[in-house]
Amino acid sequence: MSKGAVEEHYASTGITARVLTALRAVNGPNVPITPDTLAPIDHFHGKGVVATEELAALLQPKASDHLLDIGCGIGGPARWVAAKYGCRVTGVDLTAEFCEAARELNSLTGLAERVQILHGSALSLPLPDCSFDHAYSQAALMNVSDKRGVFHEVLRVLRPGGSLAISLAGAGSTGEPCYPLPWATTPEISFLATPDEIRGDLLAAGFQLVLLRDKAPTMAPVLEQMETEGLPPLGEHVVTGENAKEWRLNWTRGQAEGRLSLIEALARKRD
Repeated sequence: MSKGAVEEHYASTGITARVLTALRAVNGPNVPITPDTLAPIDHFHGKGVVATEELAALLQPKASDHLLDIGCGIGGPARWVAAKYGCRVTGVDLTAEFCEAARELNSLTGLAERVQILHGSALSLPLPDCSFDHAYSQAALMNVSDKRGVFHEVLRVLRPGGSLAISLAGAGSTGEPCYPLPWATTPEISFLATPDEIRGDLLAAGFQLVLLRDKAPTMAPVLEQMETEGLPPLGEHVVTGENAKEWRLNWTRGQAEGRLSLIEALARKRD
């Protein structure tokens, strides 16, 4: 599937203006623009900022570290990690509109010096060899068929001993999921791997595997709440549109029914 199809799925205009309008409508015109106040909107994951916190905890970055965010979206996780740990983060994303919004929000939060955003592909990272202490990718690799190729690229840019933490939707064991889903309106741009396939791709790329698990069962209780309460005033739908409710219901229902897994892995580059 062409790069253009993935970009078309995510692309929209006026992202920063929509984010600020929604934030001020709920919290008042003088709400400070910080990683914490933006968090309900700019973490594109079912568990929001909690998912980012859990993934970052696997890496435990130091203030002196430089981290890579692969598929950074509008930069919410990168800003949160930089603010929380005092480190530097470089984000790479395929969608130009996401990169533009991320840079604007970095400036508004005062984090432009510590969070850099690059427009590019995870399969050809616009970055030099051995330039990062750690890397992570959250809810992004479902749009990439060649995950082993991504892992090869990450291994290239990591320093010896560096770690990669990933979280992504994966194939389940009970059949195909229902579309649309947050990362794909149709199956043509959705490339779901099983946990065993992710394990094999990480090892084949040259990583040492530290852990790999399916966290989907922890998401099932969210389904009833979403069906009864719908979308909150602030959420990723501010960026992705009101269809986010259908996407999110299909995603959560797919996990509850075993049609989708939620893969989390930590791998390490040899010293």
